[in-house]
Amino acid sequence: MADNLSSTAFAARGRRAHRLLIAPCLILIVVVLVYPVLRLLAQGFHNDSGFTLTYYAQFFSDTVYLRVLWITLEWSALVTVVCLVLAYPVAYLLTSVRARTATLLMLVVAIPLVTSLLVRTYAWIVLLGRQGVINVTLQWLGIISEPLDLLHNSMAVVIGLSQVLLPFMVLTLYGVMKNIDRQLLVAARTLGANPLRAFLEVFVPLTYPGVGSGCLLVFVLSCGFFVTPALLGGPKDVWISMLIETQVNSLVDWGFAAALAGVLLLVVVGMFWAYERYWGLDKMWGGL
Repeated sequence: MADNLSSTAFAARGRRAHRLLIAPCLILIVVVLVYPVLRLLAQGFHNDSGFTLTYYAQFFSDTVYLRVLWITLEWSALVTVVCLVLAYPVAYLLTSVRARTATLLMLVVAIPLVTSLLVRTYAWIVLLGRQGVINVTLQWLGIISEPLDLLHNSMAVVIGLSQVLLPFMVLTLYGVMKNIDRQLLVAARTLGANPLRAFLEVFVPLTYPGVGSGCLLVFVLSCGFFVTPALLGGPKDVWISMLIETQVNSLVDWGFAAALAGVLLLVVVGMFWAYERYWGLDKMWGGL
């Protein structure tokens, strides 16, 4: 009986020590992340008269703002698809080569993450401009007679964002693929499946959680981007992040900017809810 009481007291002390250890981290998260977000969102429900839904009514009643939201979601989805198509074979290659080679390739994939986003975006301006590298090269080869309009349009935004977000998709898929037992493919081939069928019916389904988490991560990051759409897009390529920036810096309308941020946050929460429902957030970073 005394031993049981001693064990219970020891466990209670351990729980208290655990809470004390994580308390500073929780306080920091609340002060630095949670409180500012809640404070901003609260401004979307408040004006000089007190509580109001005017800002949200203004957004949902104006087709211009709804169009901006649709453009943001539409092109973010396309960026996500492009990243998935490009990243899947790269991630598979990383899990198939020797460890030393995989490390070198992983370094190549990760290098863009430590490069300034602004620098990478301006690099695309140099490449895609009417006097840029691509147009000059095509004219020199005689493929085109006049420069192509490759810049300041939606496709330029997709290209720029795909290059920026591709490493996130690669790393997420790699985290799932490396935990898949390749003996399952051997077993499938032993049972009569050819290599392609074994890959499509055994390996690919096991990567669905990684595909979902990679798409979720890239889509959410893409929706909130400002620099790349602003520099590479045209007059018709207005994203909701650009609209928020205009409301804050040009019109100084914090209430409507907060409402726009609230709508974008609602979309993000909805995406996480869908992922949790179908796969579970515990699978997001490579769990099987």
